[in-house]
Amino acid sequence: MYLQIGIILLIMIAAYVVAALRKLSVEICMLVSAIAGGVAGSIIKAPSILQLPRHLVEGTFTYLDVMLVFVTATIFIKIISESGGVNYVVRGIIKAFYYKRTIALLLIMIVILIPGALTGAGSVSILTVGAPSALALGYLGIPKRRVAAILFIIAGLSAAAPPVNIWAMIISAGTAIPYVGFEFPLGIPVLLLGTFSILFLGRRYEKELKLEQVLQKMAEVPEGMKWWRVSLPFLAFFGLIIAYRIWPFSVPILGLPLEFTIAAIVALIVSPKKINILTLSKETVKLLLPLLATMAIVGSLQQIMTATGVRGLISYAVISTPLVLLYILLIFIIPVSEGVLTYGGAAIIGIPLVWFLDSIGLHATVCIAGLSIIWPLGDGLPPTALIGRLSVMMSEYKGSYKSFLKATWLPWIIITAVGIFMIIFSARLGFLVKWSM
Repeated sequence: MYLQIGIILLIMIAAYVVAALRKLSVEICMLVSAIAGGVAGSIIKAPSILQLPRHLVEGTFTYLDVMLVFVTATIFIKIISESGGVNYVVRGIIKAFYYKRTIALLLIMIVILIPGALTGAGSVSILTVGAPSALALGYLGIPKRRVAAILFIIAGLSAAAPPVNIWAMIISAGTAIPYVGFEFPLGIPVLLLGTFSILFLGRRYEKELKLEQVLQKMAEVPEGMKWWRVSLPFLAFFGLIIAYRIWPFSVPILGLPLEFTIAAIVALIVSPKKINILTLSKETVKLLLPLLATMAIVGSLQQIMTATGVRGLISYAVISTPLVLLYILLIFIIPVSEGVLTYGGAAIIGIPLVWFLDSIGLHATVCIAGLSIIWPLGDGLPPTALIGRLSVMMSEYKGSYKSFLKATWLPWIIITAVGIFMIIFSARLGFLVKWSM
């Protein structure tokens, strides 16, 4: 039995490698791997080949709720950006704190964190607030290599931040763990690591321009844009989340997609400029298509691996690895799995790993949070390197990609150490989950 399943796993890996060598997208590579695994399973284990299409189609709906969150949250953020809210906030930060460097850096960090935290995708942070944030960091005298490093690290942390963490959602769905109680286990480390990273990478350099010159170079904001127009949509969103926690028996749980939709409507109403919502929605879905495709294919791949027994084999490999060696391997396996499979690593490696860690007495929710902090680092590794490539592009850094990655070395090590620490001592950190409930 192990030999048969091992052969199927090797066929899936070989199919992925062949597709990757032909320079196909990660989504197509995973689809080819899933199909190859399904065909191999049908031949070796003898179930009907006709079941393969059913598994592939059923799997695409595994993370439908997550995909709805992607779309609605990104439309909400895009409305804020199109209305001039992002430029207004960044310009206001520079105007008020240009000569108070630490405060300016911390506020820019918050601006970068918000889109990724609300959508679960660090790439959305780069695409919506990356350009104005990169300009602001440059005006503060930070070299472009460090600007790119800041965008990469903070955008990655934004994807791990609550309320939307896709890695945690995938693992929770696969392990039957409720997606609740992640606010403090994720929020506190993200804020602390983000603060250290931006202050370390943005340490003092000489400013070349005076404040008046900087404001002249920054993008103008639409007439009529005010702070209340920017804050009201966010107040509506977080108000809906908080309301059913304060009055659990009076206020219904609307769910994140509907809450983002309501917040987007509020943002549309208070926008000082007219926004064509149909065009914006169409462009947003087009922008998110690779991400949505990834989630659909990850579901299919996960179902094929379950049906063929490959997922069980990986689970067995995890539980049979000595614990100390497993902790050491996680330092490398987690980022590499993200670089190769994007969110697929959470389904293939994360789910059996959390099952095992939970079975030996560790706190599953804190373990998931620890893993989720490490996973975004893989978005700077080939072959995907999505956030890394976008960060270099938005910062207009012209040096080599390798030199950009070298600039992130200390935050990378600190983030990895904190994630592993959270996993090892998760049982003692369980109080963070109770604070979130």
